[in-house]
Amino acid sequence: MGYPRVAIVGAGSLSSKRIYPYIGAAGARLVGVCDLDRAKAERNAALFGGTAHTDMEAMLDAERPDGVIICTGPAGHAKLAPIAMRRSTPVYTEKPPALSAADALAVARVSKETGVLCTTAFKKRYNVAYSRAKEFIGELPPDALYSLSIDYASAQYKHTGTRSAFLFDFAIHVIDLSGYLFGDAAEVFAFSKGLDAYAVSIKYANGAVGSLSLNCGRSFGIPTEEVEITARGGNFMSIHNSSSWKIAREGKCVEWREPPTFTSAGDSGLDTGHLAELVDFVQAIQQRRSTRSCIAESYKSMVLYEAVAESAATGRVVRPNYQEI
Repeated sequence: MGYPRVAIVGAGSLSSKRIYPYIGAAGARLVGVCDLDRAKAERNAALFGGTAHTDMEAMLDAERPDGVIICTGPAGHAKLAPIAMRRSTPVYTEKPPALSAADALAVARVSKETGVLCTTAFKKRYNVAYSRAKEFIGELPPDALYSLSIDYASAQYKHTGTRSAFLFDFAIHVIDLSGYLFGDAAEVFAFSKGLDAYAVSIKYANGAVGSLSLNCGRSFGIPTEEVEITARGGNFMSIHNSSSWKIAREGKCVEWREPPTFTSAGDSGLDTGHLAELVDFVQAIQQRRSTRSCIAESYKSMVLYEAVAESAATGRVVRPNYQEI
């Protein structure tokens, strides 16, 4: 195949900073840029390559890309991804994959029906620290996991709609991460202070327990991201701001990582996962395989997100309902 030919839908500020600059580094060639605002499409085409378009289907017809990246917001992700998949074009969307779990499920079912890849950009699955954490967990007996604790915070959100809500736009990252590390949730209970702070307890299907402390009362400039993984027999892993970690085996420290520079705020595409997730998508196109953040996985993350929101609103324990894809 050589260098896969990739097109992008959406030329906003986030994708222009975190996706367009990484296309070449990921091993692909940009051939098309689409945005409803032609000026934005032409700007990014001039800066990064490809031909400017204002309609995705017209772009797919004209450019015949090997894959398409969709960065239009969750409603657009769920609307446009099936169109591309039904044209046999693998899809990468920004997170979240849809506005609801039901919409994400519909996208996942199109992916299964067509056999065409749809992946979601949940960067923490590709972050260096959490990739190591997944390996660490995999080295333990399945019944040895005890608990997962995550403290995660941002600056104030406006909460003027779903897309500007802290739980949906920001906390969804570690909601996805909890499922990636510990698997499906069996029961969820959450307290909340309005839409600004959540204390979430989770019982996983594997018997382990988890707690998520989430709020938007801190800062975007000073990251707050503390993760603790504990297993039987003095085996545990502590992760600080998604970049530093220590691992203990049988109560003794056996591994310590302290990066030479602070990267968790977004200075390294590999450390943060922004580049690594694109590399996985490009290689999945070449190898005709799935990814670690395929739509079937991100659908489950939407189910867990809705369980947290429902429990916080009702004061009841919620049992997530993962439907068959």
